[in-house]
Amino acid sequence: MDGTLVDTERDWLATIAALLAEHTGHTANTGNTGSTGHGPDGLDAYAGLPLADAAERLAERIGTLTPEAVRARLDETFTARVRAGVAVQPGALALLDSARDLGVPVALVTASERPVADLVLATLGTHRFACSVTAGETSRGKPHPDPYLAAAATLGVRPEDCLAVEDTPTGAASALAAGCRVLAVPTVDGIAPGPRTLLVASLAEADLTALPWPPAAAD
Repeated sequence: MDGTLVDTERDWLATIAALLAEHTGHTANTGNTGSTGHGPDGLDAYAGLPLADAAERLAERIGTLTPEAVRARLDETFTARVRAGVAVQPGALALLDSARDLGVPVALVTASERPVADLVLATLGTHRFACSVTAGETSRGKPHPDPYLAAAATLGVRPEDCLAVEDTPTGAASALAAGCRVLAVPTVDGIAPGPRTLLVASLAEADLTALPWPPAAAD
């Protein structure tokens, strides 16, 4: 969802950057270039992370706030940013409508919390989704496979028959671990092309009728 269907990944990274600046004096940009973006201490490391995991990592780095306090701050600030309005990514609605026209059910699988997901679903149109899985609704979140496994089970299909659309290494790792194929539109570095991973620059380039894989049942 964040960064893939709507342009909220930058809002998420900006929320983290602001908290770091407030409590550590560290100023980081929210792009994916430069030393402040990469590495275990860079903002890119938080891209696609569930709120709880990001809070744990930030609390350890800040040192003066508990994970619970960090989580509350992140949740409040990021939700406010999303509530103020989000921009739909180019090609996102066309891709969703193409899936509907082809008879392909769509599940929203996100590391965001349910309140944030519901705000975005209202923007995108709930009619475009058969179900949704958000942070905290599976025993483990991304990068573990649980969210995608839960979505496939709700749809009543095999993960191997699913195409996951992702923008971060965390999300792509989750989908691949579940057995899905991945259409990646990277917002940060780190997703490598592979036998089950196709990279495109924009969802506007995606064509569900011209994917490079045969049906999973024919594998």
